[in-house]
Amino acid sequence: MRVVFMGTPEFSVPALREIAARHQVVCVYSQPPRAAGRGQKPRPSAVHAAAEALGIPVRTPLRLKDAEAQAEFAALGADVAVVVAYGLILPQSVLDAPRLGCLNIHASLLPRWRGAAPIHRAVMAGDAETGVAIMQMEAGLDTGPVLAEARTAIGPEETTADLHDRLAAMGAALIADVLDRLPLPAVPQPAEGVTYAAKIDKAEARIDWTRPAAEVDRLIRGLSPFPGAWCMAGDERLKLLRSRVVAGSGAPGEVLGGFTVACGEGAVEITEVQREGRRAVPATEALRGMALPPRLD
Repeated sequence: MRVVFMGTPEFSVPALREIAARHQVVCVYSQPPRAAGRGQKPRPSAVHAAAEALGIPVRTPLRLKDAEAQAEFAALGADVAVVVAYGLILPQSVLDAPRLGCLNIHASLLPRWRGAAPIHRAVMAGDAETGVAIMQMEAGLDTGPVLAEARTAIGPEETTADLHDRLAAMGAALIADVLDRLPLPAVPQPAEGVTYAAKIDKAEARIDWTRPAAEVDRLIRGLSPFPGAWCMAGDERLKLLRSRVVAGSGAPGEVLGGFTVACGEGAVEITEVQREGRRAVPATEALRGMALPPRLD
């Protein structure tokens, strides 16, 4: 089939590669290059770079609302468009242009966690499982009917980074299967169980040690690697990236030994940490070069 692929971050790359191996990807749409690195030079998105490596033309419009951009999209004559974390709202004329419409790979089991940060929110909420859904796109926010889904358990020590990589691979395999079997019946999402995965706000990232250990642990794992849950160790800001709930009690924030910290209820053991200006390392390695104060804030 003639496929238009629309995506931006690393999460989208496995799906692009899987589709390009099976179908004719006539064009890739991605967000424009952004300034990055010490020199703040424009850097293409992960999808943009992958498409160029595959020899696929790339377009990076700032918006798709004007008639010229919509006409250019329609002129591609696509059978289907696949959208994976693209970052722009698609007007109805774009949704209607491909013969089979626009399909979205969404990293949750819809209608749970519609919106911008479904992987983070699933971990932070303590969900036992999540997955990927292939949805027929419509004008509403992740409201379209579902063509297929795949499920996976969330491990007790799994981070957003771990789950991100697994779901990206699952989404790539699932969209490949769906494209091979189109057209497929689409099942409307149930009205019950709708939740919204709001974009992560950096203000959420500071750890409140008065919260129960289970909540602190989920926050640490859910915000790992970005933006990273953090606390203060004296005058130094520490980013905490991996943890687990352990037995222990004490005043909230009290260091109980090693890198075990008391919470409002129970305790967490930090297993991966990043000091300011340094790389992330196992907590045991970090402790060889630093002395924790009696209490973390």
